Amino acid sequence: MIDEAWFSMLGTTPTIIFGVVLVLAVIVVSWITVVRAKFSTGMVVLELFRILLACLIAFMINQPEWLERFIPQEEPVIAVLWDDSDSMNTEDVVEGDELTGEAISRRAFVESVRNNDLWGSIEGVRIEMEPFSSTLDEANRATDINSAINSAVANYQNLRGLVMVSDGDWNIGDAPENAARQCRYDNIPVFTMPVGSRNRLPDVEVTSVDAPTFGIVNKTTRIPYVITNSMARAVDTIVTLRSNDGDEITETIHIDPKSRLESAITWKPKKEGEYTLTLSVPTADDELMKSNNSMEVPITIKKESLKVLVVESYPRWEYRYLRNALSRDPGVEVSCLLYHPDLNKVGGGADYIEEFPQSDEELAKFDVVFLGDVGIGDDQLTVDDCRRIKSLVSSQASGLIFMPGFRGRQFTLLSTPLAELLPVHLDEAQPRGWGSRTPAQFQLTQRGRDSLLTKLADSPEASEQVWRGLPGFQWYAPVLRAKAGSEVLAVHSSDSNINGRIPLLVTKTFGAGKILFMGTDGAWRWREGVEDKYHYRFWGQVARWMAYQRNMASGNSMRIFYTPDRPTSGNLLTLNANVMSGTGEPLQDGNVFVQVISPSGNTERIRLSTRNDEEQWGLFSGSFTPTESGRYELVMTCRENGATLETKIDVQGSERERLGQPARYDVMDQIAKASTGKMVESDELPALIQALSEIPEPEPEVRRLRLWRHWIWATIFVSLLGVFWIGRKMAGVI
Repeated sequence: MIDEAWFSMLGTTPTIIFGVVLVLAVIVVSWITVVRAKFSTGMVVLELFRILLACLIAFMINQPEWLERFIPQEEPVIAVLWDDSDSMNTEDVVEGDELTGEAISRRAFVESVRNNDLWGSIEGVRIEMEPFSSTLDEANRATDINSAINSAVANYQNLRGLVMVSDGDWNIGDAPENAARQCRYDNIPVFTMPVGSRNRLPDVEVTSVDAPTFGIVNKTTRIPYVITNSMARAVDTIVTLRSNDGDEITETIHIDPKSRLESAITWKPKKEGEYTLTLSVPTADDELMKSNNSMEVPITIKKESLKVLVVESYPRWEYRYLRNALSRDPGVEVSCLLYHPDLNKVGGGADYIEEFPQSDEELAKFDVVFLGDVGIGDDQLTVDDCRRIKSLVSSQASGLIFMPGFRGRQFTLLSTPLAELLPVHLDEAQPRGWGSRTPAQFQLTQRGRDSLLTKLADSPEASEQVWRGLPGFQWYAPVLRAKAGSEVLAVHSSDSNINGRIPLLVTKTFGAGKILFMGTDGAWRWREGVEDKYHYRFWGQVARWMAYQRNMASGNSMRIFYTPDRPTSGNLLTLNANVMSGTGEPLQDGNVFVQVISPSGNTERIRLSTRNDEEQWGLFSGSFTPTESGRYELVMTCRENGATLETKIDVQGSERERLGQPARYDVMDQIAKASTGKMVESDELPALIQALSEIPEPEPEVRRLRLWRHWIWATIFVSLLGVFWIGRKMAGVI
């Protein structure tokens, strides 16, 4: 309601003097003009217009304003915002002694604050209580304090003050301090009450379980996990992995005080199916938080049939034992092509093929390709073969393994499309590599110690010890350095160059596929004294790692794979599909769609597109962002071949809201200070009520209409100026 209105001018003494002088000067000029015109009616009117324009200019330069004072008619409001996010389930609010008192959840404490009768003692205002978390589909999985404050300011008229009861653990949106500063400008103080412990209470927490998307029947599956110990003492406990079909594996672990343990537990599934794995640790005697000692993850178990192509020019020992290892693996179907260029014929027998696959569809069936000491030339590979191998890796998500030998034939590949895939730079001045009478060993890098490829024992420490004890090699490839974007898993234990230790085991990704470079030909020696224990395990892991994405979901004429392989809600998921035509050739263009059905039943249709590029060999891609956690159903269809492929993807909820984290007192204090409010402790509710009661009534709002800069004022002035100019022309005045 308008309480008062008045007119005001912001002119200063110089502007007033200038305005008066301007008007007087124009009057003198106009009088002289009228006298010379012998007081003709037209000239008198024009000069009056001139004087009017001068008066308007003098008026405007003194900045006239129209002011109105408004008194709000709405009842004053105090908004109490309470945190409803998942982190409020943390049980760390302890009354009395923190070590002996019983802990309740932050949510339960907030409930007691909301229901306190003291709120009714604040007179003359309306108390509005509302929860906040985030604007995501699964709102409670995140906290956006900035949006909560801005929404309250926008939704409530005559907002007298804000109260925020929260643990302060914001994880999406802008910084809360930004909204608090705006409240300061709007004269709305924000009072904060942090809820939760400043420090982590004694707790042993299962922080993460990172199971793969799928595993293989009767093959050991490695389940990495992280367990955090926030207690001041070391913990010796038992970690248990249970599957929903009754399997149970236990391990004894030791966690140092105030530290975290990163390890893995292995599980060998016995049959196909959809499984839920639960990893848990028992509650310690002095542990106060009991709700975070276990975590569940889904995993799909399927049968395996990997197709591997091994191409070699000479039956060296490395080739012979590799072929035997792959042939004896029941989950691998191996095809060997042994050129024998010196004999002008190829090797024959079981598992042998007589020529390199001549069509794209023949080559597309292979999940992994091994290239030994083979190159370009008569009775060996052709440039077109190399181009198709490159397309197989980049578009079909197959794996490629370079295994050079002392004959140096792989150097001829540097002038082919495969040069781009090689993960290392080779020394062309030393094509036959380097040999030594004294055996040398591999030395794992940090990435190598953590990699699944190099895992030859149950723990990283034991695996590294195995690598140190493996029989050595006496030849290695002439590697200068690893290329940018590659990962070095192992280097030469002693030899180096200006770039450092010689990289011998190097991986990289290319397009949709993976590449491995093995810089020695002595892995077959690992069988010494232990037979196939390490040699077979290593190459089996390599083949399965290479083909992991490619075998996520496949049918007769379509295959779908995605990245990342462990999707999380709120993060982009890229879908890739290999589609064959009705005749079995890679489809270069077509109508490929994926229908995505969320756990709640919402449906989204995604069109997968391809580039008109020969290198993109029947590869279709698209993306979407899952907004829910749980199991998504995917149905892929292709109009050209009439095929349908169905699969399921398990999406994990993003772990923004983690239980057991300390309350963010610093954030709550910053919000209060930035808004000229105050932070109160959780046991100071009476003091908060008193502070809210003492909030002064806001000054009446004064609205200013700056006439001197208003568009209507400018329009009137320009219009009068136009009339004056036209009048002068009509009177014949230049």
